[in-house]
Amino acid sequence: MSFATTDLSDEHPEADVAEPVFSDFGGRDSFHGPIETIKVFEDNVLVKATLQTPGEGRVLVVDAGGSLRCALVGDVLAQIAIDNEWTGIVMFGCVRDTAVTRTMPIGIKALAAHPKRSEKHGAGQRGLEVVFAGARFHPGGWLYADTDGILTSPVPIHT
Repeated sequence: MSFATTDLSDEHPEADVAEPVFSDFGGRDSFHGPIETIKVFEDNVLVKATLQTPGEGRVLVVDAGGSLRCALVGDVLAQIAIDNEWTGIVMFGCVRDTAVTRTMPIGIKALAAHPKRSEKHGAGQRGLEVVFAGARFHPGGWLYADTDGILTSPVPIHT
């Protein structure tokens, strides 16, 4: 399914549009799907556990508190996501191994790249509404992302 976030924004002004703070770090510039959310801080145990479940074309949205002190996803977790059929990851935080993740067939948007790995304590929450970058991300809602940005909607807005 081909879409442009610019067209979707014009056609659906009610859709949330994330502030332009994200960069592309995956091999797919354009991705969309139902949203799964988690909220963590400098700890990627729940990120990995979630990506190990069937993605079924969903997008994992991670509210990492905007931390720029470590990365929560790298090439290993990106491959786990691909193997489990996740279509993309939106990280309100950092990623690493970007020379590799840019070649992988998954969409990844994040604030920045960072070489340091995260802690491993297992803290966090899954399946709650998260708000960051001026947008709301509802579990089960829809996310559309391309090189122009990210839109979210509680219902599908493109067929």
